[in-house]
Amino acid sequence: QVQLVESGGGLAQAGGSLRLSCAASGRTGSNLTMGWFRQAPGKEREFVAVILWTGSTYYAASVKGRFTISRDNAKNTVYLQMNSLKPEDTAVYYCAADLRRLVPKITESSEYNYWGQGTQVTVSS
Repeated sequence: QVQLVESGGGLAQAGGSLRLSCAASGRTGSNLTMGWFRQAPGKEREFVAVILWTGSTYYAASVKGRFTISRDNAKNTVYLQMNSLKPEDTAVYYCAADLRRLVPKITESSEYNYWGQGTQVTVSS
């Protein structure tokens, strides 16, 4: 199994930056598909970004150009660098992982078997 622990959330001003980290343990390795989702109060959990075992990345339209997902396989850690933050980025951010190299619907939260506990990101205007 895989255990995920997020860190790096907090409070930022609009236009500022934060970097989230997600450390994986257990059945780790470069084959993991790893992604970030977020959930704002009263809203459904939504896809943010994903990085495949190939290193390919995909982003939600709302964050493309502002957020960057990356991974360090030696440290079993995935990062989400968030720049030009907006108040609408405020949410609990969750790290997700799946052992499959090929996840059919990478933007769907139901495709991921492992989740972190979440970290709060608050962006003030």
